Parts: sequence; C-alpha cells; structure tokens
Amino acid sequence: MSFTPELVAELEILSLFNLRNTQEGLKVHHVAAPTAVAAAKRLFEKGLTTQVDGGYLTSLGLDAAEHAQSLLIILTTAQEAA
Repeated sequence: MSFTPELVAELEILSLFNLRNTQEGLKVHHVAAPTAVAAAKRLFEKGLTTQVDGGYLTSLGLDAAEHAQSLLIILTTAQEAA
C-alpha cells in the first residue's frame, strides 16, 4: 500500500481541522481546488465527516485527524532535525 494523490489530498483536509475545538467544522467550497472538493466528498463517504463538503468530524474522523496531524508533526520535526 502506498500514498496515492487521493489519500494525500484526504490527509491534507484532515490536517485542516482544529483538534482543540471539535465544535469548529470545516467548509470546502465548491470553488475550491477540484482535488480538495473530491477529497472532502471521499471523507464523507468513508464516514469521517458529517457533510459532503466538510462539516464536522465524526468520532472516527477525529481519530483519523489526530493521527494525520500527529504524523505531520513527526515528519516535519524529523525533517527539521536532519
């Protein structure tokens, strides 16, 4: 298994959610990049968000966003340390 462009786009959307305030949602407008619109739709179809265009994280989505953001921090920190 590898990171496809579609998975990377989904990870990018998950990284935008504010984990400090789960009552704060996200709206991917229809004029956003087509890759972002499609990624938001896939996250909804996978049960990670409450709306096709973002909305709020479900409990599974919250877990996924926490992992995605943790991975981003780890990889960014590791890159800066090198």
